[in-house]
Amino acid sequence: MLSLWFFLVLCTSFVNVVPAEKGLEFPQYDGKDRVLNINDKNYKRAVKKYSMLCLFYHEPVPDSKELQKQHQMTELVLELVAQVMEEKDIGFGMVDSKKDAKFAKKLGLEEEGSVYVFKADRVIEFDGLLSANTLVEFLLDLLEDPVEIIENALELKAFDRMEEDIRVVGYFKSEDSEHFEAFHEAAEHFQPYIKFFATFEKSVAKELTLKLNEVDFYEPFMDEPVTMPGKPHSEEELVEFITKHRRPTLRKLRAEDMFETWEDDIEGIHIVAFAEEEDPDGYEFLEILKEVARDNTHLPDLTRGLDRGCPLWQSKH
Repeated sequence: MLSLWFFLVLCTSFVNVVPAEKGLEFPQYDGKDRVLNINDKNYKRAVKKYSMLCLFYHEPVPDSKELQKQHQMTELVLELVAQVMEEKDIGFGMVDSKKDAKFAKKLGLEEEGSVYVFKADRVIEFDGLLSANTLVEFLLDLLEDPVEIIENALELKAFDRMEEDIRVVGYFKSEDSEHFEAFHEAAEHFQPYIKFFATFEKSVAKELTLKLNEVDFYEPFMDEPVTMPGKPHSEEELVEFITKHRRPTLRKLRAEDMFETWEDDIEGIHIVAFAEEEDPDGYEFLEILKEVARDNTHLPDLTRGLDRGCPLWQSKH
């Protein structure tokens, strides 16, 4: 049975593939080459040198001047990101899908045009808009601890305001708890796409209606979370449960994972609705979508997505 995907794109701040855009402050490219051509000979050396290695897997450089220019623009984006992140111990490289086909297969690189980040024993595919701003923010999120601790009422209010995001929150005795350690390790599997939170405070847990070692899963825009049954949980149980429930009924398109959104169910139906976020009619439309999603979130074959974009993004899809 085909699944129905319903997207709303609010006109905000998406841009084309460019070196940088509004948001983070970017310097001018200084002309220094920092992006390496990574192959089987220098890969191990690069992995030992950097705490994270960011690789762009690309098709052979084309003969067409127009496509060559596009490839050069992509390389410029990577060079600018490498310059900005120079002090963060992150290496950057490019892998040619033809020249280094065996090496790429060995690393598990499959999709040309994708960026793969190697962090410890994990490989994270970047499925977002390939712009300097978006990639830098993505990498900075990967450098953060995968679990954010909620310690007081002010931080709890901030958590409550994050209705657009998938959130997972648990209550544990302390950071030394074996159950928190399992929760922390599970969070690494989904970083930075899913936000994980934990508290060790009884007062915060009471507000969240969490019992000790209990974990709640918050779907975007839903009023109530889903409590994971059978506490306490192992890392494997947490990963399995979150993987099963991570497809939201209503979603927001984000620059850092916009292409993952479209690739989720290519045999399904994608419906895209556009609205102006600041317009009263657009806001009312958004509230109606939230209400409809909440009323129908129990239907397994109805999956909707809330996406925010702009006219340029609209013209591409």
